[in-house]
Amino acid sequence: MKKTVCVALALSLALLCGCGSGKKTAPDRAEVTSEERQFTAPADGDLIAIFTTNLGEVRAVLYPDAAPMAVYNFVGLARTGYYDGTTIWRSQYGFAVQGGDATGTGTGGSTIWSNNPYPLEADASLKHYAGALCAAFATGGDVTGGNSQFYFVTALPDSVDQTQQDQLAQNGYSESQIAAYAAAGGLPYLDNTDTVFGQVYEGMDVVDAMACVETQKDEEDNDTWRPTEEDTITIESVTITTYPGPTSEELAAQSESSAESTAESDSTESEAVG
Repeated sequence: MKKTVCVALALSLALLCGCGSGKKTAPDRAEVTSEERQFTAPADGDLIAIFTTNLGEVRAVLYPDAAPMAVYNFVGLARTGYYDGTTIWRSQYGFAVQGGDATGTGTGGSTIWSNNPYPLEADASLKHYAGALCAAFATGGDVTGGNSQFYFVTALPDSVDQTQQDQLAQNGYSESQIAAYAAAGGLPYLDNTDTVFGQVYEGMDVVDAMACVETQKDEEDNDTWRPTEEDTITIESVTITTYPGPTSEELAAQSESSAESTAESDSTESEAVG
């Protein structure tokens, strides 16, 4: 039964990326063999985030040792339900998909520190490889820093060409890091400007599907990168747990149980008031 569900989901995602304008095709991502920590399987007990969305489930391992403020902020907000029901407001094929703004506009955001932003945490061991989970920085006036917004890197596997690889070598990147960028693709020019605080280890096909949806054009026919109303991507919930975490079926059961408990509580309160 589980295999049937997975095959059906994969097929639906492939159809999603192949429809519409025909310009967006989900990349064929080969498994990356690398000693870089972002490509090693999570260990039992590692902190993870499970994104349940209307397109499927995404699981990412978090790195509190390398980006403590970004992780603590994200985890703190997730545990309060801040991300539940929010949308992906930016879907830029070959670049990134971004969400985490409760207003759904990309202009808002929050933090666990009375909404004060937090600084850049650029750790040398974490890079903007495809699948990286990163903190999006707010800009405007004198306020510059991280908030609740985040993005997944959706760069294509062939996005870091030989010329860029040579530049990375000149800038002191290790052979392992360069090889990882060559195999996975990524956005190396963001390594020292944005914070990487996690990495997708399961559900990258879902992230790619997010990057394939149709997006709106402005009055001058420029792409806004905002999904159309018909292609709205909703983050139904973000669950913080430790690896390996609950299965999808267990998560669904927990969600159903929680909904039933809430309904019963509301009914009891209503009777008490009456």
